[in-house]
Amino acid sequence: MNELKLKHKKLFSILGGMKKVLVAFSAGVDSTFLLCCAKEVLCENVLAVTARSASFPQRELNESIRLAKILKADHLLVDSEELEDANYQENPPDRCYYCKSDLFSKLNKIADEKNIPYVLDGANLDDTGDYRPGSKAAENLKVRSPLKEAKLTKENIRHLSKEKNLPTWNKASFACLASRFPYGTTITEGKLSIVEEAENILHDLGFPQFRLRHHDDIARIEVVKENLHRFLNNGISEKVITELKRLGYKYVTVDLEGYRSGSMNDTLKKAP
Repeated sequence: MNELKLKHKKLFSILGGMKKVLVAFSAGVDSTFLLCCAKEVLCENVLAVTARSASFPQRELNESIRLAKILKADHLLVDSEELEDANYQENPPDRCYYCKSDLFSKLNKIADEKNIPYVLDGANLDDTGDYRPGSKAAENLKVRSPLKEAKLTKENIRHLSKEKNLPTWNKASFACLASRFPYGTTITEGKLSIVEEAENILHDLGFPQFRLRHHDDIARIEVVKENLHRFLNNGISEKVITELKRLGYKYVTVDLEGYRSGSMNDTLKKAP
C-alpha cells in the first residue's frame, strides 16, 4: 500500500473513531474533501455548518449550499459576528484568531445542543508551514483537524478529491476577504463589500487564481504569473480599470510578482 493510501486509510480510521461530527464547511478544497470522507465513514452522523459573513463572498456561500446537496449532507447556515469584535476590526496580525474564536465558539455551542462530540476543521499538513493564528483558536476550543492528523497535504487532498470526482479537486485556493487588507487597516462591512465586488469582476473574466489587495484608494491585483500576459492584453486591463474605478479606486495596479498566498504576511517581521 503506497503512502497516500495509508494516509487515506488513517483519515478514515480517525473519523470512524469519532462516531458523530460537525464539519466547519467553507466549500473549499479541504473542507469539501473532509465532508465527503466524513459522509463515507459516518453516513448520517455528520452535520456541515457554514458561516454567513461579510468576509465570506455570496458566491462561496452559494457554492457551499450546492456542494452540501451534492454530498447529501445535512447543512446548517449560521451568522458569524466577528465584525462586532473591535479586536477583529482593527485588523492586527492575529486577526484570524478572533474570527476563528467567534466561529468555533458558535460551532461548539451547536455541537453541544445536538449532542455531537467533535467539531472538525479542514486544516491540512501544509497549514503548519504558514502564519495561521486561527489554528491557535482551534486548539483552544478543542477543534480537531483530521486532515492534518492524517498528515495529508494540499497536493494529497487534490489528488484524492479527483479520484472521488469531487468538483473542488482543482478549485483555486481561497481565504476570507479580510485577508485582502494590510494589517492595521480597519475592517468594515463596506470595504469588504467593495473587495467582494472587485474580485467578482476578476472571477467573471475567467482568472482561476487571483487576489485583489486593498490599499485605501489603490487596488493591487495579483494573478498567477502565467496569466499576466492575458491580463494586460485583449482589452482586459482596460475593462478592469474602468470597473474598479467605478467602485471608488483611484489607482489600479498589477503586482509583477504575481499571485502569492498570504502575501500580506510579507510585512511581518520574522522572529530571530
